[in-house]
Amino acid sequence: MTIYLDNASTSYPKPQTVYSAVQKAFTDIGASPGRGAYRMAREASDIISRTREKAARLLGISQTQQLVFTKNATESINVALKGWLRPGDRVVISSMEHNAVVRPLTRLAREGITSTNIRCGSGGLIDVEELKQQLNPPPRLVVLVHASNINGVLQPVEEIASLCTAAGTPLLLDAAQTAGVQPIKAEAWNVGMLVCSGHKGLLGPAGVGLLYIRPDLEIPPLIEGGTGSMSEEQRQPDFYPDCMESGTLNLPAIAGLEAGIDFIAEQGMAAILQNELKLAAVLERSLSELEQVTVYKPEVRGTGVVSCTIEGMNPADAGFILDEAFDIAVRTGLHCAPLAHKTLGTYPEGTVRISPGCFTSSEDIKQLLDALQIIIRQRLRRA
Repeated sequence: MTIYLDNASTSYPKPQTVYSAVQKAFTDIGASPGRGAYRMAREASDIISRTREKAARLLGISQTQQLVFTKNATESINVALKGWLRPGDRVVISSMEHNAVVRPLTRLAREGITSTNIRCGSGGLIDVEELKQQLNPPPRLVVLVHASNINGVLQPVEEIASLCTAAGTPLLLDAAQTAGVQPIKAEAWNVGMLVCSGHKGLLGPAGVGLLYIRPDLEIPPLIEGGTGSMSEEQRQPDFYPDCMESGTLNLPAIAGLEAGIDFIAEQGMAAILQNELKLAAVLERSLSELEQVTVYKPEVRGTGVVSCTIEGMNPADAGFILDEAFDIAVRTGLHCAPLAHKTLGTYPEGTVRISPGCFTSSEDIKQLLDALQIIIRQRLRRA
């Protein structure tokens, strides 16, 4: 059986209740939410409503209508950036941001939107003092990843959000890696926008993301069309969440997301996080004891993600051998975050990324470490 250690990309396996909820949405309901008054359509709408409320509660949002469904965190980021920014605006980002942020901003640069990149420390932690300087004069937006998908470094979001609030600049928080793992208080922190995906720490299926927009921010929808409301009007509804949710929502994925959130509530998010951090600590300590391995440790660890390199070995080769010879799945390369790898000094080859999940056991980690030691011994024997 495969040892799956790529949960930073997509959590797997899912709780059995997630699979059951997805199947039930397909086979027993099937109808479009908000598109009819008959029983099946009402049941579909109930799933959407319940999931929105549960996700909002998990993310520290009381105004649940401000939390809208998208297809993933990347779409949420695009909606936020392209809806909020205008020609001449300046954006401040960190050097640990994902391509989901960097690529839209690269395209928006052609429209006269500039980006200031705050370089992070060798472990990925943002320089708060430099951020303070960049907030004077206030930029249009600050974008920050809550925890890195490369080494799990946790940014001081509460402090940064407070600085942004004082400057009158909204903070766009990328919580793709932390939602379902780290406590998030979107309203208490006064973040302007928050994005996350459903298929990582929230344990749902692929195909659903979330976007929170603070009520005082006016962001036009990226997509307009049928919403099931105000159908007599040619103009898009101007109220949330309808204005942002045109077309038929992905009901099976949202049903699975609800089951994933329920599982987190039952297990306790603190217990899930504690297990991941415990496994990460074992990984860091054991890998650091191997002379040929370099571990890229964060200053402050927020998730179980651990990245390393093996001296003289391309990460892609190590990942291939782990898969083919040991049936262990890890992620290798740049992980869609070349900016972060340049910060950590692992560009252009990237790293071997090991990301435990809530179903990862200590035995799984032991087998990975044993496999890496075999790979290193065989490589030294050939040298």
